[in-house]
Amino acid sequence: MRDAGEVLAHWQAGRSIRSIAGSLGTSRPTIRKYITIAEDHGYREGGSAPPGGWRAFFQEAAPEVFNPGLGSAIFAELRSRHDDIKEALAHTNIMTAWQRLSDDEPGIKVSYSSFRRYVMKHLPEMVEGTPITVRREDPPLGEEAQIDFGYLGLWDDPLAGKKRRLWVFAMVLSHSRHMFAYAVPSMDQVNWLESHVAAFEFWDGAPARLVTDNLKDGVIKADLYDPRFNRGYEELAHHYGCLIDPARAGKPKDKPRVERVLQYIRSSFWAGRSFSSLDEINREMLQWCLKVAGLRIHGTTHQRPLEVFEALERKALRPLPSEPFEIATWLKAKVGWDCYFYAGGAGYTAPYPYAGKEVMVRLTPHLVQAYHAYELLRTHVRAPKGKRSTNWDDFPPHKAAFFRRTPQRCREQAAQMGEEVKKTVEALLEDHLLYHLRQVHGILRMGEKYGAGRLDAACARANAFGDPSYRTVKNILEKGLDQQLTLPLPIATAGAFLRGPQEILCAGHQGERGLP
Repeated sequence: MRDAGEVLAHWQAGRSIRSIAGSLGTSRPTIRKYITIAEDHGYREGGSAPPGGWRAFFQEAAPEVFNPGLGSAIFAELRSRHDDIKEALAHTNIMTAWQRLSDDEPGIKVSYSSFRRYVMKHLPEMVEGTPITVRREDPPLGEEAQIDFGYLGLWDDPLAGKKRRLWVFAMVLSHSRHMFAYAVPSMDQVNWLESHVAAFEFWDGAPARLVTDNLKDGVIKADLYDPRFNRGYEELAHHYGCLIDPARAGKPKDKPRVERVLQYIRSSFWAGRSFSSLDEINREMLQWCLKVAGLRIHGTTHQRPLEVFEALERKALRPLPSEPFEIATWLKAKVGWDCYFYAGGAGYTAPYPYAGKEVMVRLTPHLVQAYHAYELLRTHVRAPKGKRSTNWDDFPPHKAAFFRRTPQRCREQAAQMGEEVKKTVEALLEDHLLYHLRQVHGILRMGEKYGAGRLDAACARANAFGDPSYRTVKNILEKGLDQQLTLPLPIATAGAFLRGPQEILCAGHQGERGLP
């Protein structure tokens, strides 16, 4: 207002528009606008000022000069939608209200900055005051992404016929402010890791540093200098070449670029909408990230996040590895005194020295691995729920001996003790596998008492007699017959006389005559 009065004072003094602009630093179009208003009301160059001064004159004759925008076409359009604006602000913030009213039919055709000026001028009671903050400098391109994981809302699931609680994972690139959002049915390790993988695929790259909450699915122990991470999250960061940099406990301003994003997602994307499936929610949410959140004029950068990302930040991200990341969840389990631990609804064995101790279990869709500290103890193929997977090597030898002596295992042990032991075992199992299995167990146990060498010699003697049985081998060993230097010739069985009775009679007569 002071500038308008000074401009017209210089004008009435006879100065040119160029001179006034050079002296006061006011643009020539603005000077011409003030002069035109004065001339329209009868004031001329070289004349006197209004009786009440130029301020009173403009408040009555041209209020838009005293209140910029009040009389403009833009504000006139917004005044015509005043009630709609007020109703929208009752449920959401200024940005979302502007977006929704712009998308309506008929939509308002004003910029966000003009819309905000109108709201702050005419509806200040609808806007909560914000404290003064000191803005941090933006990190370099591709350097940082900030992450939040929180409640999205209740969803009417048409398939289940009831309401379900949904959560949302949000990741924001700190330089461009480009956003990824993903709805999940629960806040667990699998959804946490899968959401990261989906975000990196959405951007076709990974940032150098991940700034996250101290969520148990990511950070087990909140500590400024020595945070402990969930092992599955460690594996993901190592696979993509990222550094995990958790925010301090209770310090949300350590990740300010994502802190208000969840509220924005709930108001702009979620509020007042319905969906038929979780897949539909996420398809629509990805389109919303591109077409709404990505193309909005960001309140801080005053740029469109998607345009900055495509032009600058995409090529600064780390390229994705050629091999896909395998989702693995980690949990604690205790090895019982029966050598079993339980994870994922099934039981698995661990070596007996670790009975009574806690182990870390790594679960993938196909494998289960038990670790003590960072030492791998045992790997199992994942068993169905309610079943158990047993490795007999995990039990003390004297406890597992009977259970692990299957026919195949017996054949393998017999082959290690000697060729003759192998022949004896094969003969018994071939004749009647189930009936002779206990005999085979007994023969193999005699190797523990007498040694493999003596057992092999005893089996050789039994095989020569054609009687490879447990009792025969045991008698040979007890009587020490296996230690004899030579084996007795086997008893020959008499064959049938095939040349007939006549030859026998002839042989008898020849003997009576003294013939040889």
